[in-house]
Amino acid sequence: MASNIGMMDSAYFVGRNEILTWINNRLQLNLSRIEEAASGAVQCQLMDMTYPGVVPMHKVNFDAKTEYDMIQNYKVLQDVFNKLKIEKHLEVNRLVKGRPLDNLEFLQWLKRYCDSVNGGIMNENYNPSERRTKGGRDRNSRGSQKTTKSLQASNVHNSASGYTVDLNKMSGQKQGRGSAVVGEANSSEEIQALSKEITDMTLSVDLLEKERDFYFAKLRDIEILCQTPELEDLPMAVAIKKILYAADTKESALEEAQEYLSEAIYTAETEVESEV
Repeated sequence: MASNIGMMDSAYFVGRNEILTWINNRLQLNLSRIEEAASGAVQCQLMDMTYPGVVPMHKVNFDAKTEYDMIQNYKVLQDVFNKLKIEKHLEVNRLVKGRPLDNLEFLQWLKRYCDSVNGGIMNENYNPSERRTKGGRDRNSRGSQKTTKSLQASNVHNSASGYTVDLNKMSGQKQGRGSAVVGEANSSEEIQALSKEITDMTLSVDLLEKERDFYFAKLRDIEILCQTPELEDLPMAVAIKKILYAADTKESALEEAQEYLSEAIYTAETEVESEV
């Protein structure tokens, strides 16, 4: 099913606002940006919503902030895909970077897939908040013993070295003040540079979206034309639709369309000659 969702499928032209609304309504969340879903936890729960009980929610970390923790979530998601025999390659290295376009494209695909299961009708008995809370409790309870032991060891170490720390603080106060001034200046420059980079990326994204919408409108017009009753059965219209509806993994769409068109022309010419 998933492998039949081509890049020209209407799924990839669903806007970010519609995607965010869909996620927030289904999972009772309050996301305002696509990149907030970069940790992979949202995707895991969307699959849990679609196939209740298939996703081990106790392994899903909704508080994931580091790339390492995010990757663990995507491993859970990939295991679920494998279990359900869903052929979808996850670009984990790109998704965990929080790039809006990469995450938007994956969420567009995921929405299309979830909507194709049971007509997109959500299980009325599914409680997203409860599933997240239960998963968090299970995960935290498993790590509680290790955390307790770690804290105990840390407390012993701190009580033994407390005096040394205090003396070091006293001897390094003047040096600390000077370092703080330099650190603040560097932080200010970094913030300005990052702000400029974000502004440039936002402009680039806007331009890409406008270009995407322009070409999609053209392709949509071609699709509508090919679907008119007077033209839809003509060889050229059929060949064009073969290209438009080809799956993203199918590289020979153009060759297949050309072959079909050649055969249709040859058949037509043969029929004309036989009539003559």
